[in-house]
Amino acid sequence: MSFGTIIILGFVFVIGLALVVFLLIRATSSGGDMQERIQVYATVPEYAVERKTNRTNPRLFRLRRQLNSMMSLLGTEELNLQLMRADWHITATEYMLIRIGLMVVGLVLGWMFFGNVLSGLALAILANLVPGIFLRRSASRRQIKFESQLVDVLVLITGAVKTGFSLLQAMEVVEREIQPPASVEFRRVLTEIGLGVALSQALDNLSTRMQNQDLDLVVTAVKIHDQVGGNLSTMLEAVTETVRERDRLFREARVITTQQRYTSYMISVLPIAIGLLMFMLNPNYIMQLFTNGFPWLLIPIFAVLGIIAGHFVLQRITKIEV
Repeated sequence: MSFGTIIILGFVFVIGLALVVFLLIRATSSGGDMQERIQVYATVPEYAVERKTNRTNPRLFRLRRQLNSMMSLLGTEELNLQLMRADWHITATEYMLIRIGLMVVGLVLGWMFFGNVLSGLALAILANLVPGIFLRRSASRRQIKFESQLVDVLVLITGAVKTGFSLLQAMEVVEREIQPPASVEFRRVLTEIGLGVALSQALDNLSTRMQNQDLDLVVTAVKIHDQVGGNLSTMLEAVTETVRERDRLFREARVITTQQRYTSYMISVLPIAIGLLMFMLNPNYIMQLFTNGFPWLLIPIFAVLGIIAGHFVLQRITKIEV
């Protein structure tokens, strides 16, 4: 590798690393951008968001807004929901830039350490997958924790309604008394309502973010009560008891299928991980599967199809509807 190539790779590496570090610092330091993150559901005047954020760091805010505006096509509504579900304080554009920056860093490191551009591409692909894995894991953990808090939330809301509180006042009690993520999610609901969103729509937004069947049941019951009326405390008691029994059955089923679920993950990931590791260490050995003609090419194709089919079969076996 020539000296000029090393200089170019080093320059690209520094740019990619600086991009990742800047966006990660921005992600860990931002905590007051709730108005920006709920724009998926509520129309917030742009001047209102700008006026509040400019009080803290106007230059950083303008830079961030211009960056998101120029590269807005990188983000999707589903990705925005996933980021909100995981409670990551970054936009979809910044998330995609982090993935691109990690790919650049992985490409340069793999090229420099292994001396082969194919090894760099393999490491870049692995680096690109890391943020997605962490995002899904963070969202999943937060959803599970919210699910474990749901019964306590319903008990608290039911008790508050029985003492004469309205439903919105009961949600404020949940925001004060319950630990995150439930308190954060109900704070979002109250913020959306304060911005002019209807109660039913705010609850639908909460249900969309958390994707929880028990929460869907609660939201449906509250919306029906809002339309036809009735005794709110009695309705909440019935829903709480139903959710409590469903939660008990779900926990039992989850404990029983723990070994099978993790075995399916291990069986599915292990061949891919070993194949990528071998490709990084000896690319020419793996490339023989793709360069020696049609019969050899069938081996990786059927291997990938078999892994995908096996994973879905194992997941279907361990999935128990409660």
